[in-house]
Amino acid sequence: MAEELRRALTILRRKQVEARTGLSTSGLYDRLNPKSPRYDPSFPSQVRLSDGGTAVGWIESEVEAWIESRIRASR
Repeated sequence: MAEELRRALTILRRKQVEARTGLSTSGLYDRLNPKSPRYDPSFPSQVRLSDGGTAVGWIESEVEAWIESRIRASR
């Protein structure tokens, strides 16, 4: 339970998400862009890390859930 709570509260930065998903930077942002043919509405949304800033991250538990869903879909 404590591990789940920690993962739910952990923010991953772009390079960490790329490493976990195997996506490139452009592949990652393609999944987020509704105009892209590679858009994936199930891909986790970004979280802004500062007011008015450009820093963003992703919630670790959401990224892990997305990876697990991709594994299930491929089996």
